[in-house]
Amino acid sequence: MRKSSYAVTFILVLVSLTLDILAIIRTDWFTDPGRELLYNRTNVRYGLMKRCERQVMRLPDPSSGSDGEWQQVFTDWKCRDFPKSVSDRCEQENRLICAEWTSAGYSAQLAVGFGFVALLALLIGVSTHSRRRRVWKAVAGLVTLNALFSMVAFIIVTDLFRTSRFPGFDHAQPGPAWFINMLSWIFSFLIVFGVIWTGKAADKGHKWAAGNRAYTRIRDHE
Repeated sequence: MRKSSYAVTFILVLVSLTLDILAIIRTDWFTDPGRELLYNRTNVRYGLMKRCERQVMRLPDPSSGSDGEWQQVFTDWKCRDFPKSVSDRCEQENRLICAEWTSAGYSAQLAVGFGFVALLALLIGVSTHSRRRRVWKAVAGLVTLNALFSMVAFIIVTDLFRTSRFPGFDHAQPGPAWFINMLSWIFSFLIVFGVIWTGKAADKGHKWAAGNRAYTRIRDHE
């Protein structure tokens, strides 16, 4: 494959990896706006490793005078580790749910790990012409693992949300991190398709893929 093809692949894998990292660190896989009770409600956000909440209060607006207008007052977000054994009853009825959610977090972290290794393979693989002939296969395999583990995390949390097996998900909706994760593994699979297609074309000697030094097979002379 051409150096330019590997450069484009590096940038695309870096974008995918960035999406993976964003999905892990964000706390809005699922969001619950809360139900109002006595002019007060609690917003809750669930991330792979954190649960955050804040209070939203409706209070009379002192600047409105006698018009009787109301204003919303928001408290700061307060976050804690999620899930926690006591707070989320992980040692009781939610044991399986907590184990699955934690597994999803580990799966997402493995996806990031394989993404980093793929970038490293790209950097090492372009150093010589002979390596460029072979490294695309390793890159395709590593990005495939990146996509698969990211997709596994998506499937696990989506199943927990869909079945509402965790009480906090009853009124929640998918948030930005959920969509970011979905975009990342779809994008990674597209990268894999592009790498395999270009790599096979280079092996067949197509100049658009292999460059001016197209690969030629060495045949044994009889």
